[in-house]
Amino acid sequence: SVVCFVGTIGAVLMRSDLNMWLAVLIMLVVGLLIGAWQAFWIAYVKVPPFITTLSGMMVFRGLSNVVLQGKTVSVTNEKFVQLFGGGANCYVPDIFHGEGINLLCVIVGVIACALYLFFTLRSRAVRKRNDLEVESLTKTIIKAVIIVAVVMFFTLRLAQYKGIPMALLWVAVVVLIYTYITSKTTVGRYLYAIGGNETATKLSGIDTRKIYFFAYTNMGLLAGLAGILTIARMTSAQPTYGQNYEMDAIGSCFIGGASAYGGVGTVPGVIIGALLMGVINIGMSIMGVDANYQKVVKGLVLLAAVIFDVVSKKKNS
Repeated sequence: SVVCFVGTIGAVLMRSDLNMWLAVLIMLVVGLLIGAWQAFWIAYVKVPPFITTLSGMMVFRGLSNVVLQGKTVSVTNEKFVQLFGGGANCYVPDIFHGEGINLLCVIVGVIACALYLFFTLRSRAVRKRNDLEVESLTKTIIKAVIIVAVVMFFTLRLAQYKGIPMALLWVAVVVLIYTYITSKTTVGRYLYAIGGNETATKLSGIDTRKIYFFAYTNMGLLAGLAGILTIARMTSAQPTYGQNYEMDAIGSCFIGGASAYGGVGTVPGVIIGALLMGVINIGMSIMGVDANYQKVVKGLVLLAAVIFDVVSKKKNS
């Protein structure tokens, strides 16, 4: 619903010929304020997160309908559409002008794989030097080979088409930023600590309210960015946009390795889960599966992921 509301605000602003960058800034600020609004009730008033976000879902879905009055508002700003991943020309230009293949896409894919291998081996070496537990070299190599093979396969497929989609570029930027925050910063460590044991985190002297506020405010900001990408891809705003996004997001988290008990999971893992959910959605659409049966399948996939998490947790205990 926040995705829909932010997209609605942006479409209405650009329809009134407001400067594109100002409209984008307003959309991000609106998302940030919505996140802060929900974060306040959760972090400081101690309203259960489920109730807070559920009420927010109804509030902002209703406001979207009020603003749009049940109508569709077209997004006609071509620069906005191209920059944020909508329309036919929403690809990063090939500065190398390759013939038959997008050389920029290939180079970016190769560099990404090289960086992944470098940081994987470097991280393993650092952990081993500090006498920390590391997985076997064979397992590390097998995992690296599989990931590199998958990345290069999709890189070549994209290069043979039109190259790197702008939406993929924005997703990559977000993934890199939040991977760094969660794995290399103090705030990221606090997030894992609260997820693992909130009481112990409090007793350690950490202000958990500030961490909760930070987390939910960031969720609002990301929902704002998702709203921008959605109306750019669809080139319009409708009151129905964003429906069932929350279920896909929850499913992606659990499939990607997050735990119902908290304190576990990574940003890249969630992205892999999102890709799998996307494959399921697109695959069923191509097969012509009825929309109602698609919901049944996704519900069962989500249930299976949670059951696996619960059973694994009990077995480890």
